[in-house]
Amino acid sequence: MIKAVFLDKDGTLVKNVPYNVTPELIELDEEAVDALRLLQQQNFLLVVVSNQAGIAKGYFDEKALQTANTHIASLLAAQGIQIDAFYYCPHHPDGIIVEYAVKCDCRKPAPGLLLQAAEKLEIDLAGSWMIGDILDDVDAGHRAGCRSILYDNGNETKWEKDNKYREPDYTVNSLYKAAQIICGASELKLESHEALAGEL
Repeated sequence: MIKAVFLDKDGTLVKNVPYNVTPELIELDEEAVDALRLLQQQNFLLVVVSNQAGIAKGYFDEKALQTANTHIASLLAAQGIQIDAFYYCPHHPDGIIVEYAVKCDCRKPAPGLLLQAAEKLEIDLAGSWMIGDILDDVDAGHRAGCRSILYDNGNETKWEKDNKYREPDYTVNSLYKAAQIICGASELKLESHEALAGEL
């Protein structure tokens, strides 16, 4: 089964600069390279899933976002890391661009982006993880059937835990620690499976 780690973009994979699509202002999280390399070594697909309300609000268009995503992929590729896919939600109910000013099923905390990726890439959601810097990311991951890790770097300010989906499986202050947890859990699952096979 194909397993994946879904990563929020702004505030998780890259430093949070609101509504930024300017490549020169994009800076990877200081632990992104080491964390993603560890996950890639464990054969996880790396899939970026992000809300991009700036499109609906008219701050930038999809072409500009794709340029930014290509830049991120290039920064990581230079370190031997492959991003397998970028999925984004361009919608927001309060947007000014009519075709994007809608309520949708892909804006996190809805799980639509993860479900789209799972269908396209044949991902086993039960064996996959979501990492994000706010509880909407945790919520989306759980609703999709993944385990979820909150990267608590100060970006979550509301802390609304009004349903079971918003309770993280783990909370960390380091992206590399999140990767270690994921890889450790996967190794334990593998060891358990191998032990059972040996008994049979």
